[in-house]
Amino acid sequence: MDQLALKEKIGVNYMLLELTGSLNSYTITELQEKLFEYIADTNVVLDSSQITQVDSSGIGVILAGHNDAETSGTKLFIMNPSEPIKRALERTGFFDMFHIIHSVTEVSDD
Repeated sequence: MDQLALKEKIGVNYMLLELTGSLNSYTITELQEKLFEYIADTNVVLDSSQITQVDSSGIGVILAGHNDAETSGTKLFIMNPSEPIKRALERTGFFDMFHIIHSVTEVSDD
């Protein structure tokens, strides 16, 4: 069975969510809940460097989080996207709309 591990870390002006494993329709529930809980109040950084697989449901959650961030006046950052995340975002044409970073030091409110 596919699994997704999620760790939360609080930063100065962001919440870091470290993701490990598969991001798909079977595993998105916890990410969806945490993402929408935090994105209304603070920037969220998704460390997706350890994502091994992603499907359209996983991309849908990330896209919805991005849209909610814009509505809330916060930002969703994708840090160190793994190859599966990069490929999925590029195939769907969404890659360029996201804030891609390599370190949490790049998080800004601007």
